[in-house]
Amino acid sequence: MSRRCELTGKGPMSGNNVSHANNKTKRRFLPNLVDVTLASETLGKSYKLRISAAALRSVDHRGGLDAFLAKAKDVELSDRVLAIKKELAKAAA
Repeated sequence: MSRRCELTGKGPMSGNNVSHANNKTKRRFLPNLVDVTLASETLGKSYKLRISAAALRSVDHRGGLDAFLAKAKDVELSDRVLAIKKELAKAAA
């Protein structure tokens, strides 16, 4: 399972541990990923996704999964979520 948010594309970043003596060693900053089940009101289905905590707040702020996917850019979305977005567009048409 990759360490990448399925909605925002947020992934690991790299940086340094800096000691008191100012020694630097490489480290990774991992995104805060959580397994959640989000419901689509239009499709009447629930989807299990692995998203970051920041993306979960964004979904709540925009008013649900359907509203979030309507504004989301296709480049950031994973293949699974892109298929859900296309289903939503087909159902709305």
